[in-house]
Amino acid sequence: MEQETWGTRAKKASPKEKVDLHAHSIRGNLSSAVSSFPYLVPVFSPVSFPVPNYLFFSPGYLQLDLNIYREPMIKALIKEQSEDLYRLIKKVHFDGNYYRVKSVDSGEWEYCWDLAVRVQFFGKLQGLTFEPERIVSRKNRKIIYRFLILVNPHELWDKKLVERVWSIQERIEFLIAKILFHECIHVLIFLGKNLPSGFRQTDFFLEFSEMLEFANSEILCPESCAVKYHLRNLAFLSPDFHESSGKILAKVPELYEFLIHEKYSIKKTDQAFGLPWSNRKVSRNYAKMAALKMGPCTESGKEDWEKEVLRLKRDLKNLYDRIDEDYGLFL
Repeated sequence: MEQETWGTRAKKASPKEKVDLHAHSIRGNLSSAVSSFPYLVPVFSPVSFPVPNYLFFSPGYLQLDLNIYREPMIKALIKEQSEDLYRLIKKVHFDGNYYRVKSVDSGEWEYCWDLAVRVQFFGKLQGLTFEPERIVSRKNRKIIYRFLILVNPHELWDKKLVERVWSIQERIEFLIAKILFHECIHVLIFLGKNLPSGFRQTDFFLEFSEMLEFANSEILCPESCAVKYHLRNLAFLSPDFHESSGKILAKVPELYEFLIHEKYSIKKTDQAFGLPWSNRKVSRNYAKMAALKMGPCTESGKEDWEKEVLRLKRDLKNLYDRIDEDYGLFL
């Protein structure tokens, strides 16, 4: 019999398993995390990779004690916007330890999802979700996915945010809730892709699937083809793809889906919390990120690479504008 449970707390991690949040550890894990899974990357981040040192050291922020935030208030803010996301984090404390957030029995195997959330100043990346660790226990017939989310509310002094929320405590809670909301969308979509068949999907996964279908439809063919064309050109400029056209054919749709995924996640977060990003800003940040994820360019081809990134930003904005204009007509 198939069973589904939410919010059962996982066994506490041992001291050796606790999250190491020193800056050198974050840098060490970042490159592998963002390269191997297309969605789980720093979000709301205007920076490029490799990540400069200054992103991980902001001594001015370290004077503020983050412990003044109240977890129940953050969870209440998220609950107002989404029951699915609230259920995901309901039993999770923001202490870096793993908690069991979902488990399903399917046949002889039990699938489990554990989530750890940690709030920490660590530079200029707002949020970071790492590729989940996959643990297979044949003895217990369990497959466990362990997610780690880092939340960095460093933009506490953003002018628009200060004007909206004057209290420093409430501002921290609002910003943590907004960042965590966005990061948890990544987790829910990954979960939706990996749930055994027959289990209920979240609205986030279903809506994202519809937007992705629309983004690949004939209606958006001129805009989507332009974006994919630039992604292919960037691949040709990378030494990683010189010997393999098959790798390019696989990487382009993967990165295109990544760009649609970020558009969807940012749009949903903006709708929930306000302080929206323009399509120009989103395309500027994520076109550069997609180009870097495609692979390095040679020194001799750097000028051509930069020109192609500019073209990708332009056509990605056009794609995002068309999605905003016509997506509702598609449904």
